[in-house]
Amino acid sequence: MLYKFFIRPFLFLLNPEFSHNFILHLLKMIFKLPFMKNIFNYFYCINNKQLERNVFDLSFKNPVGLAAGFDKNAKVFNEFASFGFGFIEIGTVTPISQKGNSKPRLFRLKKDKAIINRMGFNNDGIDVIIRRLKKKHADIIIGGNIGKNKLTPNEVATDDYVNCFKKISAYVDYLVLNISSPNTPDLVDLQNKLHLNKLLSRIQKLNKDTCNKPVLIKISPDLNFSQIDEILKLIEKFKISGIIATNTSSKRDNLQTSRSIINSLGKGGLSGKPLYFRSKEIVSYIHKKTKARIPIIAVGGIMNADDAINMFNAGTNLVQIYSGFIYEGPSLVKQINTKLLIS
Repeated sequence: MLYKFFIRPFLFLLNPEFSHNFILHLLKMIFKLPFMKNIFNYFYCINNKQLERNVFDLSFKNPVGLAAGFDKNAKVFNEFASFGFGFIEIGTVTPISQKGNSKPRLFRLKKDKAIINRMGFNNDGIDVIIRRLKKKHADIIIGGNIGKNKLTPNEVATDDYVNCFKKISAYVDYLVLNISSPNTPDLVDLQNKLHLNKLLSRIQKLNKDTCNKPVLIKISPDLNFSQIDEILKLIEKFKISGIIATNTSSKRDNLQTSRSIINSLGKGGLSGKPLYFRSKEIVSYIHKKTKARIPIIAVGGIMNADDAINMFNAGTNLVQIYSGFIYEGPSLVKQINTKLLIS
């Protein structure tokens, strides 16, 4: 209630990107005060054995995670652990720091409970982010979402993923290959069979020779089922640990916001409530197609506890939230976990 009626209205008066960065900075300051960690833990965390999940040979305290992009630079993952998450995914991280696309690049569609972003993998670079990961003290699973730099051609994109993997794998519990963001030129082409075969082959060889960490890939909601089938074959071929379904969408379906406003905002990935049914459809398809052999993390439009429960019923093993966290507030995590306990 506090968030929806007081905090969110204030934040929504501000520029979305400024608002996001303001909140992260504010959290860092708040958690420096005495007992703040204990206070947040009391209000938001549920510790119950029934919520625990074992996925990818990792033990999750609960199945609700924070999706990549929220704490892309690994600045506040320790603090976010006190909001009741079972895991947090940082990134997307690239080998070299980059500013991303020009501003403005983040937009709210309030009528749709949606967000459009064309951030473009803006991040501080792998070396800086690793220094922050070394300061982890929270007892929470951390995923590392990695990608390629904007100026790296697809022909040598695998080198970027390999370089990131080598450096970050020791400091995260699982890794995600982001090959589906619509905001880096031609990145989605890495989902094609030829590129993906090369990428997974090199990554899994490196993984086997070094750390044997769970490796996942994150796919686009804009893929058709035939394209998903090709990806699933490669996932099984290279023994990839799991799949994240789905990333943001380049499409503008199921929106209440006027077409003129949508057109004025330009390109970018759509996330939030409008993606829910497509994401759930893909989760269900993958679950049935693979006979539940491939673990799934569902992300896309989960705005309330019922949405999450329906995703689990569709076959997902874990869920992640992003837009729901922005529109509904931190209590959403507790609401989902509470619903799971009584379902």
